[in-house]
Amino acid sequence: MQNRRNFLRASGALMLGGLGGLMLPGCNTKDAKSTSETATADSTATATTNQTTAAANLPAAGLQLYTVRDLLEKDLKGTLQKIADIGYKNMESAAGSKGHYYGMKPKEFASMLDGMGMKIRSNHVLIGGQTKEEAPLPPSVQTLNNGMQQLVDMAAEAGQSYLTCAFLFPSERKTIDQYKKYAELFNKTGEACKKAGLSFAYHNHDFEFQKIDNQVPYDILLNETDKELVKMELDLYWATKSGNDPVGLFEKNPGRFPLWHVKDMDKTEKKFFTEVGNGSIDFKPIFAAAKTSGMEYYFVEQDVTPGNPLDSITTSYKNLGKFVTV
Repeated sequence: MQNRRNFLRASGALMLGGLGGLMLPGCNTKDAKSTSETATADSTATATTNQTTAAANLPAAGLQLYTVRDLLEKDLKGTLQKIADIGYKNMESAAGSKGHYYGMKPKEFASMLDGMGMKIRSNHVLIGGQTKEEAPLPPSVQTLNNGMQQLVDMAAEAGQSYLTCAFLFPSERKTIDQYKKYAELFNKTGEACKKAGLSFAYHNHDFEFQKIDNQVPYDILLNETDKELVKMELDLYWATKSGNDPVGLFEKNPGRFPLWHVKDMDKTEKKFFTEVGNGSIDFKPIFAAAKTSGMEYYFVEQDVTPGNPLDSITTSYKNLGKFVTV
């Protein structure tokens, strides 16, 4: 299967795209404890209780539908039912060859999910400034530059909570000035979303953390947007691969990350995508910081799977269940 960037370049379709088994080893109550040891134990117990409570209060597991994009093209309803049968509850959609919402009306798509016990919470959209070679999108496909209000209206019709910008193509991210313009665009989109009763977010990869003219583009997006209007969907894989600590980002910008992509990194030199829980990312401290981040929904995503993506998302779901209530 192709990775996201090559898929977009080849097809022009939108992408669009714990955890916390937080119990610590118990103390041996048969041993005598000093006052300091008792205080330490009490503090540890309190932290453990708080972390366990936080884990219990997390939302149900979600899925970014880009992971199963090929299956959705072949059998939309059947694939969604299989996802529901696995146990996922919260969906983030990624448009394909039939456009947004997989060729359905937003309300119809949301109703289909409702009938399966699932909800659409967000959908991925593009800015629309890429070259034709990067992604020859037809004029009928709405982007933030070409149909922003329509995208907002469709998101509101679907009853979702977020509209999320998914990706910047290479031609869209060459200069700091481009990022500054996106900050303005995102503020405008955030205002339109607010009026429609939803919120706007931006989803990162790793390139936003690579300096341009000695400035970090991600800092531009954080600092030059209104924190009340523009939120962030932190992709834990890409943030980690860029050398950043997700918890550190949460602590530096509390409440700014209501959406997460939970994606693991394999243990090879390539550091490729793998099923959640099978890789090298330590999700425990990340999920323990959910409250600090302001997390409302998290979506499992695996851009590329070794076989049937349903097998991979089943593995990820089961592994999530070892640490959090899914």
